[in-house]
Amino acid sequence: MADTRDPGTPTAPPATVALTRDALRSGRIRELVQQHGPSFKALSDAELAASRASMFAETGAPTDDVWLFGYGSLIWNPAIEFAEKRCATVRGLHRKFCLRTHLGRGTPEQPGLVLGLDQGGCCRGVVFRIPKDIAETELDIVWRREMVTLAYRPRWLKAETAEGTVEAIGFVINRSHDRYCGGLPEDEVAETIARAYGFLGPCCEYLFNTVEHLRDLDMPDAGLERLARRVTAKRAAGVRPALDAVARNA
Repeated sequence: MADTRDPGTPTAPPATVALTRDALRSGRIRELVQQHGPSFKALSDAELAASRASMFAETGAPTDDVWLFGYGSLIWNPAIEFAEKRCATVRGLHRKFCLRTHLGRGTPEQPGLVLGLDQGGCCRGVVFRIPKDIAETELDIVWRREMVTLAYRPRWLKAETAEGTVEAIGFVINRSHDRYCGGLPEDEVAETIARAYGFLGPCCEYLFNTVEHLRDLDMPDAGLERLARRVTAKRAAGVRPALDAVARNA
């Protein structure tokens, strides 16, 4: 199998911030969003709580264990506490680099791309079971991570696992959002990922980590594998982030 690992890190890359549960709970990530993107309005605590409560229409809060579907960085960096995880398949949606980011994995001068669940096909990922006694706390962390803006829409999804189908919360791309870009040619996607770098680190790291963890789970994504090979080739040919632009946003 072709090696899709990053062939090298840019010289003297700017300092990055780790996406941890503490950084999310403390509001540090939201502060960085406001600092690095003043035109971005991050959702307030009240708005996040209202969005979260809307998933539990009758009670406004979880009364049982909650399943969460991860298809990108949640797979390799969940940043939440959970009791169980299973490989799972969601049908009718597929994983795709379809959301521009000017922040964590990019800058206003050189936006990056992150994954979303878009219409059609199917997606293999991981479901996490969050016990009911900590579900409110852990979902607060999830919402602070996924719902910084309204680029995603939380939905209940049917996730098929070897032990049966579960209802899981998943974050589906908001196609009406101004940063949605589902129609980009693959070569442009690869070029963007190869060049982008933000306060969470290089955009290619996000891609490579997702590819390698899906391999480890024995459910490789052929489209992401092909994209990773393109990005690796571009970086080997000298396509790199413009570090001066990254530094201006540090």
